[in-house]
Amino acid sequence: MKELRNVVVVGAGMMGNALAQVFASDPGLHLILKTRALKKDRYDPIISNLDIMIARGAATEAEKEAILERIHFVTDDAEAYTDADFIIECYPEVMEEKQNLFAHVENFCRDDCILATNTSVMSPTEISLKCRRRERVVGAHFWNPGHLIPLVEVVKSDFTSEEVMQATISLLARVGKKPIYCAKDVPGFVANRLQHALWREAFYMVENGIASPKTVDDACKYGPGLRWPVMGPMENSDLVGIELTYNIHKYILKHLADNHEPSPLLQEMLARGDNGFRTGKGWQEWTPEQMKASSDGLKEYLIDCAAKQKK
Repeated sequence: MKELRNVVVVGAGMMGNALAQVFASDPGLHLILKTRALKKDRYDPIISNLDIMIARGAATEAEKEAILERIHFVTDDAEAYTDADFIIECYPEVMEEKQNLFAHVENFCRDDCILATNTSVMSPTEISLKCRRRERVVGAHFWNPGHLIPLVEVVKSDFTSEEVMQATISLLARVGKKPIYCAKDVPGFVANRLQHALWREAFYMVENGIASPKTVDDACKYGPGLRWPVMGPMENSDLVGIELTYNIHKYILKHLADNHEPSPLLQEMLARGDNGFRTGKGWQEWTPEQMKASSDGLKEYLIDCAAKQKK
């Protein structure tokens, strides 16, 4: 497959803007952001992202101007898709909308154009079912915020060709992302399966009075969570030894949560109208100041990580 140069991001919402910013960071790529309408403030979300990064040393004014100049908003289908090498959709998580979009795009794009879906949960195999050339459809799940988190899960559907997988991985690595190869189209792909296995155990411990929500969070933040940026579970298992890993699992696995339904506490909170930050109460109670500090703290941490990588 030839080098991918013409990239189209479909959808100018939160994720679409973030992805456009990522691809526009490479001067060798031509980036189109396909949108339904050309709004006067269409650049504002990207400018806001970049200004915060500049304030914390993760970007420069010159880089900001260059990125903004490379983002071309387009509304016409033929103009957006005809010369595209790589098209990634950031549509709502509605299966029929994603299927219909790709079926429509195939009326304009070349046969060798890759069609990528940024879905976080839906099956790329199912998304491709209305396409003529299903082998070119691939999952490319960026994590939110898409311009700051390096991980992108590249998901092989039941039809995706190896050539498409490798070309997608190469393109993502080129723009500074950390693509991982998910060899099977399974619910949750890789990272969400890991994340929600942890969440299930966390909720189980609170549900059974083993620890409070804050205690669970502190255990992660000040314990094993400190290792995760530099050492994953497989490497950690090798570090401590396979024999120790085996012995621990032989003892502890039978005591861990293995429920296949959401925690009853989630259902109880929803019944009370408690919906986390949206209502100021979930597992814990939150003041507006605490919610802002939590949200801002995450963004600042991710931006600082990006700044360190840049150095």
